[in-house]
Amino acid sequence: MRFTLRGARLVDATMDLAEGDITFDGVHIEQVGEKSTTPGRELDASQMIVMPGFIEVHTHGGGGFELHTTDVQHIHSYARWAPSTGVTSFLTSVVGTPGALPEAQLRTAVAAIEEGGPGAEMLGIYLEGPYINVKRRGAHPPEWLRKPEPAETEYILELTRGHLRLITLAPELPDAHEMIKRLIEAGVTVSMGHTDATYEQAEEAIALGVTHMTHCFNAMNPLLHRAPGPLAAVVQAPQVRGEVIADGVHVHPAMIRLLVKMLGPQRTVVITDAQSCAGQENGATFEFAGQKAQVLCGAAYLADGTLTGSVLTMKQALCNMLEMAEVSLSEAVGMLTLNPARAARADGRKGRLQAGYDADLLIFDSSLNLQATLCQGQLTYANGSWSDSLRED
Repeated sequence: MRFTLRGARLVDATMDLAEGDITFDGVHIEQVGEKSTTPGRELDASQMIVMPGFIEVHTHGGGGFELHTTDVQHIHSYARWAPSTGVTSFLTSVVGTPGALPEAQLRTAVAAIEEGGPGAEMLGIYLEGPYINVKRRGAHPPEWLRKPEPAETEYILELTRGHLRLITLAPELPDAHEMIKRLIEAGVTVSMGHTDATYEQAEEAIALGVTHMTHCFNAMNPLLHRAPGPLAAVVQAPQVRGEVIADGVHVHPAMIRLLVKMLGPQRTVVITDAQSCAGQENGATFEFAGQKAQVLCGAAYLADGTLTGSVLTMKQALCNMLEMAEVSLSEAVGMLTLNPARAARADGRKGRLQAGYDADLLIFDSSLNLQATLCQGQLTYANGSWSDSLRED
């Protein structure tokens, strides 16, 4: 059924239109901006803000559901829960396993993607490790970690059946350069992260084609005046985007502002790095790939006190970026939509309010309370009266 949302404020990375119409039919946007004369159902969206759906490229779960799993239903359940936080598409995250590749988890992710299902769309797989530096491993146990090998690279590409979209690795590891070149050749976005790389080593990785940095400031050499580290190399490379965990815990708000000033809004990718406990209260317990953890003071910690991801949701991240980074709504929206779409290589159909793009739409009120989420034109979350208004007869 064709729907037109009339009189909404339309906001994406490229525009902030005070009042306009947006029409969608089936899975695609048909018309944006001017008053629509296309026949179909009309809904009054005045006083509302419509923006593209958020894209999660670095999350480990939420709503009680873990993405690093051997149970396909956990991934499908996350996909159904995620629209309540504004997420309309995501990468299914896989981390390491003791002494071996996470083969079962990768196969499960592939199965979930190929099955599809209702809710947020699974755009592909994000592999965080296991080719990371033990010195900067964070919550990743040493027994998960591996050294890059050409044969293993080929096996991972075979296992993931063309669905691997993003991988984090430490470019200073032996044979990492060969792995980087092969993954880029296969169409994978390579991110440096959990790395002890120097400024010079980061420059070498960028020259090989690395275009992404995993959770800037976290799990890497700091930005120092005599040892600038990898972030300084990223800032000076206009083709490289940098993630930030926008919870105000992993990175101080002042440093979030600094990062956005250094990279610019067009190169900053907002992530949650959330765990399965995202959206839950303090005291909640959960597991991160078999490790016991707990929610404390608005963050997630292992039993030894190691910070292990966040409890952040993307709709809260939007508000946080407006407050912490001192950016416009259009700039903040771009960091949660178009920029991650580019990292996932889905920016030809996602991340913008544009004719021909997927009808992944969020409806917020003027106070930025999420009212409804549409994934490819299908209502997947609604608050109050929007449930009846947007449901097809």
